[in-house]
Parts: sequence; structure tokens; C-alpha cells
Amino acid sequence: LDTEEAADGAEALESCNKSMPDAVLLDWRMPAMSGIEFLKVLRAKPGGDQPVVIYCTTEDEVSHIEEALAAGANDYIMKPFDSESILSKFSQTGLV
Repeated sequence: LDTEEAADGAEALESCNKSMPDAVLLDWRMPAMSGIEFLKVLRAKPGGDQPVVIYCTTEDEVSHIEEALAAGANDYIMKPFDSESILSKFSQTGLV
């Protein structure tokens, strides 16, 4: 499994423009643009509906989770998490 890391939302969008990923592990708070802003732009791009997006947050407010899901996240995961939790989420979405 190839992975790529982006320092912020703008860098992540640049990467998606070059090659749309199969999956995105997306943080709620990022420099340059929020995770929600990134997600909305991603989902509006051609092919941007394809990646499985797992939203990472420390926010346990239902409204934040609902906002992420409404913006196009496939699922969410609460911080802190481990590799087993991530694999489980990706498995639940049918990616692995």
C-alpha cells in the first residue's frame, strides 16, 4: 500500500490533482484550509467522489461528525487512534 503525506489541505489538493488517491485520512484541523473545506473541494473535482475519506477528529460533538458526513466523508475516527483502528475503518468502507 503506497501512502503519501501532505503538510496541509492545499498540498493535499495538489497531490489529488496529480493522481486521485483511493483513500484519504483527513484531519479536522489543518493549516491553509480546514478538513471540511478540503473535503468539499475534493468532492467537487472530477473523480473526487471516488476516494474513501475517513475523517479524523478530537471533536466528539455530533454536529461536527454530521458536518463531515454531510460534506462527503465516508466515516470518521476519533483521536487518538492506532493502525488497527484505521485498518478497521477502511475495511468497513470496503477499501481493504
